[in-house]
Amino acid sequence: MITIKFLGGAKKSFSRDSLTIESDPMSVSDLLNYLQKILPRNPTFDMKNILVAVNGVDSSALQGQNTNLKDGDIITIIPLVHGGGLNRKRYVIVNTNVELIKLKKTEDDPVTFLEVLRGKYPNLVIQGIQSNYILDLKHVKKVLTLSLAAEKAGELLSNKMETDIIMRFACTRQISDAITKVGLQKGIDYVLVIVGKRSSIDKLFREIKHMLIIHWTFANNAKFIQQEFSITRKELDSIISTTPLEDVLAERSAVLFR
Repeated sequence: MITIKFLGGAKKSFSRDSLTIESDPMSVSDLLNYLQKILPRNPTFDMKNILVAVNGVDSSALQGQNTNLKDGDIITIIPLVHGGGLNRKRYVIVNTNVELIKLKKTEDDPVTFLEVLRGKYPNLVIQGIQSNYILDLKHVKKVLTLSLAAEKAGELLSNKMETDIIMRFACTRQISDAITKVGLQKGIDYVLVIVGKRSSIDKLFREIKHMLIIHWTFANNAKFIQQEFSITRKELDSIISTTPLEDVLAERSAVLFR
């Protein structure tokens, strides 16, 4: 059996909190097709604008809609609300809410700005990473999965998760080197990585909404990252993968475990 949990607007649209179905061989895509068929007539619910978590992990961090489901899996359906043309990058990893926010270069002292946010929202993990050190969304998800797993196992690289995160993006166990390499600096694009309760993230989002770059994508940082981390073509060619650079970065982040 597979259990499907509905959150937010999905709960209202399906008129239930959860649903259990037979665990015949199916993928996330098959499940969504099934849900589309049983969805009560509801023109406001968009099946294409949802997050699908498999046992607490965003399916896009697995094999996307090709992710195979098995007996005992718990699937969570979470509608993503995009109002006013906002392009919010938020997802769930290990039952934890995460959002990425890119800010305009308006802060004279981004480090102080970051500390002020942390003071206002002590229940959130907030870290800033220079944009050019982020390869793509899957890169972010893999790094954060490592940090969340380390926190759960009591094996963080530091006593704070935000420090663990920046060290993994910098692929170093030296805190000062990590901050210097990928941390916030005046006049450089950066992305805020925010981890915690959804309501608190939304509150922070509303507070700094006027500072956001609304429509943005991950730039093509592959060449820059490859040079910065001295990743050779020979090293990439030795990896059997469709995303070798992403996998190398994830591996280097992973070996930082104590």
